[in-house]
Amino acid sequence: MSRLEEQLKELGVEVDAQLFELSFTHRSYAYEHGGIESNERLEFLGDAVLQIVVTEHIFRSYPDLPEGHLAKLRSRVVSSVALADVARLLELGDHLLLGKGEVATRGRDKTSILADTMEAVIGAVYISDGPESAARFIHRNLDEQIADAQRSRDYADHKTALQEICSQRGWSLPRYEVSGEGPDHQRVFTAAVIVDERVRGRGTAPSKKHAEQIAARAACEDLAGA
Repeated sequence: MSRLEEQLKELGVEVDAQLFELSFTHRSYAYEHGGIESNERLEFLGDAVLQIVVTEHIFRSYPDLPEGHLAKLRSRVVSSVALADVARLLELGDHLLLGKGEVATRGRDKTSILADTMEAVIGAVYISDGPESAARFIHRNLDEQIADAQRSRDYADHKTALQEICSQRGWSLPRYEVSGEGPDHQRVFTAAVIVDERVRGRGTAPSKKHAEQIAARAACEDLAGA
């Protein structure tokens, strides 16, 4: 029994056998087998169910977050990268029915295919066992990611927030100084953000953009107490 099947059994969720198989039927496989039905319709439904369940959860869980931050938090949690990570934990790739071309190009571990399959499974759960079962399945797999994203605030655009603080206080726009070190395949960047002629935050990350965001977040926290 796969991890997915174990989890569904633990949650008391029953999925129709035909829908279960259909949720893993990629369009490449469907095309090679005479144009049989693929999982795209289930994916369409699952995406809609996922959006409303996550939206309601973050709306109720974080009453103090403004609409813009709620939207960014949701976007982070339902992104292809996040869904594919969950799909890998559930070993969804082992169930995939793929065309020969996708098999040859390691389609079982492609982020886009895994994310789409996760949505299709949600759709299959919804059709087979109803909205409450679909919600339980989503909460089991994504609530921790939602909490982690909110705690780290990685979903937020800290550079924009810092610009708004500077504008409110009549200061010039923040200035970033970024340096990098290490070989090209292991490059690490350190950013310092200068506000009102003072270094207000620093950040280190594998990309310049992320390093600047970390520095901006540190500056926002520093200025919040100033």
